Amino acid sequence: MFVYPKPYDVIVVGAGHAGVEAALAAARMGCQTLLLTINADSIGQMSCNPAIGGLAKGHLAREIDALGGEMGKATDLAGIQFRMLNTKRGPAVWAPRAQCDKKAYQFRLKWVCESEPNLDVKQGQTSKLVFKDGAVIGVETTLEVQYHAKTVVITTGTFLRGLMHIGSNQQSGGRAGDAAAMNLSASLKEAGLELGRLKTGTPPRLLRKSIDFYKTESQSGDEPVPYFTFWQDDLFHVEQSRTKPVGLSHSGGKYPPGSMLDRLNGQLPCHITFTTDKTAEIIRKNLHKSPMYSGVIEGVGPRYCPSIEDKIVKFADKERHQIFLEPEGIETDEFYVNGFSTCLPFDVQIEMVHSIIGCEHAEIMRPAYAVEYDFAFPTQLHPSLETKCCRNLYLAGQINGTSGYEEAGAQGLMAGINAARRVQSRDPLVLRRDQAYIGVLIDDLITKGTIEPYRMFTSRAEYRLLLRQDNADLRLSQIGHEIGLLPDRNYQKFTAKEQAIENELKRLSSIYCDSFSLAKILSRPENSYANLPNRDESLSPEVVLQVEIAVKYAGYIERQELEVQKFKNLEDKGIPATFDFSTVPSLRHEARQKLTKIRPATIGQAARISGVSPADISILLVSLKRWGATQNQPAPADCGSCLTDTED
Repeated sequence: MFVYPKPYDVIVVGAGHAGVEAALAAARMGCQTLLLTINADSIGQMSCNPAIGGLAKGHLAREIDALGGEMGKATDLAGIQFRMLNTKRGPAVWAPRAQCDKKAYQFRLKWVCESEPNLDVKQGQTSKLVFKDGAVIGVETTLEVQYHAKTVVITTGTFLRGLMHIGSNQQSGGRAGDAAAMNLSASLKEAGLELGRLKTGTPPRLLRKSIDFYKTESQSGDEPVPYFTFWQDDLFHVEQSRTKPVGLSHSGGKYPPGSMLDRLNGQLPCHITFTTDKTAEIIRKNLHKSPMYSGVIEGVGPRYCPSIEDKIVKFADKERHQIFLEPEGIETDEFYVNGFSTCLPFDVQIEMVHSIIGCEHAEIMRPAYAVEYDFAFPTQLHPSLETKCCRNLYLAGQINGTSGYEEAGAQGLMAGINAARRVQSRDPLVLRRDQAYIGVLIDDLITKGTIEPYRMFTSRAEYRLLLRQDNADLRLSQIGHEIGLLPDRNYQKFTAKEQAIENELKRLSSIYCDSFSLAKILSRPENSYANLPNRDESLSPEVVLQVEIAVKYAGYIERQELEVQKFKNLEDKGIPATFDFSTVPSLRHEARQKLTKIRPATIGQAARISGVSPADISILLVSLKRWGATQNQPAPADCGSCLTDTED
């Protein structure tokens, strides 16, 4: 056994979307960081659909960007089609989505990680954790090399004992072409974590020239481009965007230099098609060959991203199902068949694909498959994403039971931030449910847990009118700068935008036209800022959008802000880590069990636990008051150290 001579502050295991954000965050906050991955050529790999964003996921991606993360910039430089979804509805549910060039996205993140100061990238398969006195102090690889660190972040995705299924064929692996991590699960159990099993899947990839696009409906991108990053100036400056100066200015400056849009001088279309009666017939005839329906697959699959088998069985009344044919890049002829995930045998997949309109003669380049993997029940985590059973050990991404790049990236960012803050002896950063979708995501995981892959939706957020994708910077950039993650140049742009919005709102309220203030005129549904008299033509579109929303939705926004204040009282009442729930008289047995297991940090968190009723909360409040422990601030347990110290 060889101990690597360089000690680290933070080690991140896994270099997917969670791992990249965690490692970059820790390094940019000044920590000596190691990113350890099974395959250094797969950093930032888009294992499934090469797309970022969508409903609620777009909110997460923009929040990552607002805090100083990398996902938004990588998307804007690698994107080949951009759209803003749900624009026919209110701004709370508008959602940006981008189809990316999967290799450009992957290679850019690899290069960003390799060139980041304070960050070392090394290839090696982690086989176990190294412990000392109830805390993790490093990791060991299959080559018997130990790397030591003050904190460790595990972001293993689908690789923990990953098992891929195509019909009756099974193959070990975290994704097609990459080996699984077979030994690390045992080490996580040794740390005290309880593990479960989940399943996800991916559709086949088709050859472009074998698809008859004339039978499909073309879907174009939006212009002007709805970029993900708030810091668009960085995209147009090579030194800030980290774009290699190769093939620049094909678009004459219309798009970011070196970006995929710049190389294309435009956007690529996606295509819409449908399954047929024949598709359903083929699936029903071969359903017994599906390992998901034959009982071979143990893990629970994603409810909100079902396989085509699930769709045919559960929605038998539907005559057809919508399919999206989406390009995987500008230098490949592979097309992703969005909405057609399956784990049926390869010969059946060929029949199924040929039954899709426009794909009658399509060639499958890569077959679809399902993958099973281990995950840790997320109720075993503190709000900081540190494990309750082992100090200095953080988990992020699919290991916590989530699905999707954006959910993973959001957790990775927060785990990296909090691992760095632990090293720096600072309190953890915990975002509230009224501050960010990231706060909703993590609170849902650690409070309610999950037994199926968790996916973010706007409906999960109580205050979604406040948590819009367009105002993520106004909500979070101050925090990003204060913790040392958002650069000064971006913070200055944010403060200038914030001031411009404030100034214009004051101006509209003070100037009158025909006895009505400009704000009152703008508030009318038929009016927009563009047709407002005495409008300020110098304002940017971003500032105008914020002004319009603030004026038109003022009443609704004020109502939600009052609701936030009302429930904040519960969020501020902390529950000490040493409090014994078994001593609370009249508490129902189910509530006592769940409170003892999850150990919520606040009364607000306790109230969101499934099985804990309002009556239980009332009883708990009385007991805490008698115990003399109710406080008007979050309990120290948030930092993740008090509970484990007691247990040690």
